[in-house]
Amino acid sequence: MLIFIHLARHSFATMSLNNGVSLKAVSLMLGHTNIKQTEHYSKLMNNTIYNEMSNLENISID
Repeated sequence: MLIFIHLARHSFATMSLNNGVSLKAVSLMLGHTNIKQTEHYSKLMNNTIYNEMSNLENISID
């Protein structure tokens, strides 16, 4: 049960950040006392940023 709760919190934080919710807001929603606890979720977003930026390479300007 504890693993499920951790996974749910992790999924919530990652999805929130990927949808534009600020790191500070996610930190508060998770009840973290220090924003450093929440920062590791933002590192996961680097992959998302890379993937989205790589989509720009496929845009042709005519």
